[in-house]
Amino acid sequence: MTPVLSITNISKSYGYIKALKGVSFDVPEGSVFGILGPNGSGKTTLLGIIMDVLRQNSGDFLWFGKPGSPEQRRRIGSLLETPNFYTYLSGTDNLKITQAISGRGNRKDIDMVLKKVNLYERRWASFKSFSLGMKQRLAIGAALLGNPKVLVLDEPTNGLDPVGIAEIRKLIVELKEQGHTIIMASHLLDEVEKVCTHAAILKTGTLITTGLVDEIMMDEDVVELSAVDFQALKNVISQLGKEMILDERAGTVQIVFPKGMAKMDEINRHCFNNGIVLTQLVLRKKRLEARFFELTN
Repeated sequence: MTPVLSITNISKSYGYIKALKGVSFDVPEGSVFGILGPNGSGKTTLLGIIMDVLRQNSGDFLWFGKPGSPEQRRRIGSLLETPNFYTYLSGTDNLKITQAISGRGNRKDIDMVLKKVNLYERRWASFKSFSLGMKQRLAIGAALLGNPKVLVLDEPTNGLDPVGIAEIRKLIVELKEQGHTIIMASHLLDEVEKVCTHAAILKTGTLITTGLVDEIMMDEDVVELSAVDFQALKNVISQLGKEMILDERAGTVQIVFPKGMAKMDEINRHCFNNGIVLTQLVLRKKRLEARFFELTN
């Protein structure tokens, strides 16, 4: 299947500052693709290039297997910065203005968009009465005018309170389920871990890794065990000669193995033969936060 977006060896410099250094990856159709990195890693520059706001110094990119064009861009909705909505107008009237300027969609499309972003019941309320999360949902609604196949979002939860962040995360998952491919830049590790299916991690303009989020995190097997007697469990597990992570408060011992090397039946047998009956034996994914700092440091 042709990727929604193919980026090949993209580089961009601002004078002597190299913002992007030969970045390449593909975005599969139907994915939520997170472009992850700390501030200054090149995320926003990369989004600006693929949306034709900026011009790269070298490399190229393809949308749906073809070079970018006005026709292609009509299939892409973007939110690179928050639109300037009129505070005294309703959500519907603000989208009418956005639609008139962009030429995307029609009157019926506005109602459809408001339903998608869960604002239809508040469609005639003034923008100034909206919560932060509602304002951001309306901004995503503006990007959805014309029913684009792809949404490109730059830090979609930036500046929101916890309730607003949860609203936008839920909306992104719903849009994916409705058939949209979503490309989003973020520096929030928790956000990417919870909503993204794929990710690319950037550090100072260099691509560190890319792939399925689960695969990025599962560079090692982390086996978590617990038993009634924590000290006895710790002593028995230490006999295996593996790296251990102890959490006395939670009463758990984690053992770290090279990827694919954890033998759960052997661990269980070793404990049982040494008088330990396990109350928990599970294979854990490494937190994206831990994996991110391993990669970027």
